[in-house]
Amino acid sequence: MILGIGSDLCDITRIERSLERFGDRFTARVFTPGEQATCDRRATRAASYARRFAAKEACSKALGTGMRAGVFWRDMEVANLPGGKPVLRLSGGALERLRRMTPSGHEAVVHVSLTDDPPIAQAFVVIEAVQRP
Repeated sequence: MILGIGSDLCDITRIERSLERFGDRFTARVFTPGEQATCDRRATRAASYARRFAAKEACSKALGTGMRAGVFWRDMEVANLPGGKPVLRLSGGALERLRRMTPSGHEAVVHVSLTDDPPIAQAFVVIEAVQRP
């Protein structure tokens, strides 16, 4: 069963301006060290950050909280599996919210899809509850 759906669009040029204006203050506030390492290696650095920013916003919407109720930016980390598929790793308040919204006898699965077509980055997040065997 679907527990939550979230989507977000992010202006890549807005993220680029934030990177130029605030630098490490911005990235340290919003992104985990792993996300920073990944994005800083990319030729399209701002687009990489923008996709992750959109994913965090979409995830907070799917959780039903937005960026409040104990859910913070760095509680959601976008990583990539070896084949490149993006995954969301939750911790802190985001993980606690996920646990509270998952019905007994079920396991939560978080699906994420990222894309960009400059100047826009987009993310979709679906939170699914699957019955445990």
